Amino acid sequence: MSICSANMPFRFVSCMELREVLGKRAMDEHRLLELIEEVPADSIYYHTHSYFLRHAYTQQLYSNDFATWVVLYAQDRVLGERLGVLDPFDFSDIEQLRDEILRILADHLNHSTVPRFIVSEPFEFIRSHIIEVPLGLEARTLSEFYDALADVEVGAVYNHVCEARMRKRLQSVDFSCWLSSGEGLGLQQLALNVEQVGRLGLSLEGMRSKILRLCDQELARQRTL
Repeated sequence: MSICSANMPFRFVSCMELREVLGKRAMDEHRLLELIEEVPADSIYYHTHSYFLRHAYTQQLYSNDFATWVVLYAQDRVLGERLGVLDPFDFSDIEQLRDEILRILADHLNHSTVPRFIVSEPFEFIRSHIIEVPLGLEARTLSEFYDALADVEVGAVYNHVCEARMRKRLQSVDFSCWLSSGEGLGLQQLALNVEQVGRLGLSLEGMRSKILRLCDQELARQRTL
């Protein structure tokens, strides 16, 4: 079996998140809707996509800060469940995701007969700024990629899956781009499978494990050739 080596290595880059409190607080669901309409896109990103970075090792019951706050503090489990099933990776950009959150909130509030409920703990809007941290770690073969991915810090998984798609505006995650490209390994089917991992509602560690399994299956397939 010949080992395919990429002309261009994959370089692992981690990231760190700097948070900025916006000074905008919601004390009830109506105000939450109003502020979601006006806060910058980076804040919507923080409360949805960055949620995965803050909960890297566990798969939470709800997939974003909005759903969690609605259930825990507004005590509105129906709305929380509607918001909680949203997969942020199903949307091509943040504005589409914002529009869907607003639609769900507006529909729920328009049909709710429950009196307006003021919470004890406000929803605090935050935005995030991501700073990339090169790790000096490279891979040229699928085996090297597997070994590096297995040990690399979880911030790199977030950077190459979540950041790549939504903020860098790449057509697919960094891993998939390299796996499929002519300068990379040219493994089209593996790249397609890896591309879908971010849409499975997994924690970052869950994403890492799934990608490793896919790579292991491909390595096993290659050994039979």
